Amino acid sequence: MINKPDTLNAKILIVDDQEANVRLLEQMLSDAGYKNITSTMEPREVSDLYRQNRYDLILLDLYMPGMDGFQVLEELKKIEQEGYLPVLVITAQPGHKLRALQAGAKDFVSKPFDLVEVQTRIQNMLEVRLLYKQLENYNKRLEQTVAERTAELRESEARFRRLTELASDWYWEQDEKGNFTKIYGPVLDMLGIKVDHLMGESKGHNGTHWNEAEYSTFKANIAARRPFIDFIYRRTKPDGSTQYLMVSGEPMFDSSGRFTGYRGIGKDVTDSMHASQTSQ
Repeated sequence: MINKPDTLNAKILIVDDQEANVRLLEQMLSDAGYKNITSTMEPREVSDLYRQNRYDLILLDLYMPGMDGFQVLEELKKIEQEGYLPVLVITAQPGHKLRALQAGAKDFVSKPFDLVEVQTRIQNMLEVRLLYKQLENYNKRLEQTVAERTAELRESEARFRRLTELASDWYWEQDEKGNFTKIYGPVLDMLGIKVDHLMGESKGHNGTHWNEAEYSTFKANIAARRPFIDFIYRRTKPDGSTQYLMVSGEPMFDSSGRFTGYRGIGKDVTDSMHASQTSQ
């Protein structure tokens, strides 16, 4: 929302080679309560002035010797290649109005001035300009917030991954169809196997296979959407040795309660199982 003080404090630049016109516009703006008014009768100064001050409105005469208003517009467009160019052109030539709008101006007023019309057009343009700046600032803040949140999420995920790797050999996530969507942990590289062969298939492509009874129990938990803690199962490796793996998992649901998959951790407990069996 744009308040009256916002428009009255807006930065305005008057560009006209006629001193009388400059003084008239300065007086009119001052009488209307505008506080930040700058003027120049040298069109070649406009680009540098705009770079330094980023005016909220430029009142630009089109017909000036040496460098006309159309040339000024071209220079300004090089600065505001994708932004909003806040130019209100002033012309005594009706045929120049369309050309000025096509050149990048946002509105126009005719000479001789109708002061009420000029004030109205200035007020309208300033409101649009300030709303555009508000939107620009909001988008920048939004982009910064998204960047900060993304960085925080990445840091959190990295921290979670490190903690998971300390507490288990691998972390996993499945979608609602049972496809693995996230898998990480040193055990996979260390053992040279795929997680499908650890959890997802009763008979792996590399000659390994689960204990069928344990596999049925595991699949029943998944089908019933039940969480499971420290579930231990056996897989027979191609060399005939038995490997014991322990997994924990929980179902995931979205905000509407729809099942979206499973997530959990796993660990190779072969050594501890062998030690336990030996001690018995």
